[in-house]
Amino acid sequence: MHDDEAAIRTVLEAWAQAVRNIDMPGILANHTDDIVMFDVPLPLQSRGMKAYRQTWDLFFRYSRGGPDAFNIVELEVTSAERVAFAHGILGIGDSRLRLTVGLRKENGQWKIAHEHHSYAQAID
Repeated sequence: MHDDEAAIRTVLEAWAQAVRNIDMPGILANHTDDIVMFDVPLPLQSRGMKAYRQTWDLFFRYSRGGPDAFNIVELEVTSAERVAFAHGILGIGDSRLRLTVGLRKENGQWKIAHEHHSYAQAID
């Protein structure tokens, strides 16, 4: 694993931990101001930090955080000098979602510029 991949994994794991802790500043950290997200519930597309933040209000109406609330189960990272993407499986309770994240390196820091969450299936 090279330095950029390790840094990206650290950003994404910190984001997931912030969700489990219901830590809104931590959730919003390491995102670009022009974040675009495609999500499972409406709105299907959110643009910008204000809209992105509002999606978490909806999420936390149904999730109380905790150890099973938002776990990256599987993750693959591909990076270049200034852009990267990661894809994998996200566990939310008994459900599994597909996760794709696009990142940009800004001032030496990896920032999440795009998220795409899509529902896979419930586990029996």
